[in-house]
Order: sequence, then structure tokens, then C-alpha cells
Amino acid sequence: MDENKAMSVGDWIITMIVTAIPLVGFIMLFVWAFSSGTNLSKKNWAKAALIFYAIIIVLYFLFFAAIMGAMASGY
Repeated sequence: MDENKAMSVGDWIITMIVTAIPLVGFIMLFVWAFSSGTNLSKKNWAKAALIFYAIIIVLYFLFFAAIMGAMASGY
């Protein structure tokens, strides 16, 4: 695939379907983000999605720690 060619709507639909598959989609985000032959738009989107997932995981653990701390202190 040409790195600078605009992706079609069909390409984006296939991309979204693949990322909706548990575990496979997460692995494909890494492949698309760091592969040299990936379309530039898809590469940037995959990197943004991975950053978003990292932020969500950090927030989840902070929330979980706050809830566990509140439960342990007796509130």
C-alpha cells in the first residue's frame, strides 16, 4: 500500500472491524503503528489509539486504587 495515498471508506471500515476483534485488534494496532509499509494516516491513527488505551488503563488503575483505598480505610 502506498504510504501517502488516502485511505478509502472501505479501508477504514475493514480497519474498524479488525480492531473490534478482541486481542487481534490490539495486536494489529501495534503492527499498524510501527510497521514501515503502513499507510501514514492509519499509522498515526494506530499510535493515537494506543496512547488513548494507555491513558484509559492508567485512569482505570488510579480509580481502582482509590476505591480499594477507600474500602480499606473503612469509608
